[in-house]
Amino acid sequence: MRLVIARCSVDYEGRLKAHLPLATRLLLVKADGSVLVHSDGGSYKPLNWMSPPATLRITPASAAGAGDGTGAGLDEGIVEQWTVQSAKTDDRLIVNIYEHLHDSSHELGVDPGLIKDGVEADLQRLLAEQIETLGAGYTLIRREYATAIGPVDILARDASGATVAVELKRRGDIDGVEQLTRYLELLNRDPLLAPVRGIFAAQQIKPQARVLATDRGIDCVTLDYDALRGVDDSESRLF
Repeated sequence: MRLVIARCSVDYEGRLKAHLPLATRLLLVKADGSVLVHSDGGSYKPLNWMSPPATLRITPASAAGAGDGTGAGLDEGIVEQWTVQSAKTDDRLIVNIYEHLHDSSHELGVDPGLIKDGVEADLQRLLAEQIETLGAGYTLIRREYATAIGPVDILARDASGATVAVELKRRGDIDGVEQLTRYLELLNRDPLLAPVRGIFAAQQIKPQARVLATDRGIDCVTLDYDALRGVDDSESRLF
């Protein structure tokens, strides 16, 4: 991974347009080809980014004909321009760097992946054992179904035999819906599985996540952890 702290402006061009004016930011260049632009705030989310597969072309001001009178150079003050081109679309991210403050590269090696906490892991096991919680006639294909971008929590078939991918969370937010969307896009390329629809299952689902899931044709299911564990008699409760 390459870490660059620089005074820069950023433009996204393609299906949408977005502009970040000149400021000091952190640029992350990952081994998978993605480039992310971060500020010193906003938690973990980047201000803008380009997802892989993508190619990065770096053009120094001297190589762009700056100051030669041809008009082919970069704008005054720019010392380097990054053009990050998506391999799938015409979208591109353009980073104009005015000053480098830090530049380092680090070999992170192979990541072992996310280890789910006890409750989330238990939810997966319990739901797999009681797969008809999702609907009558559901059958389990397998847990932790491997894909090129990570394991799908549960892969199942519904009563009609159609494939269903289930993403499990304790608290379901927009990021979980985005994660399931990526899985569905990949799984639907497999003719042995397609068409694949999605179910977003969690103990709590935020309203924004529910709206996004519905917009993308993903069903939402709220799970009762105690009922799945058999320690809560839902028929005896008043509420």
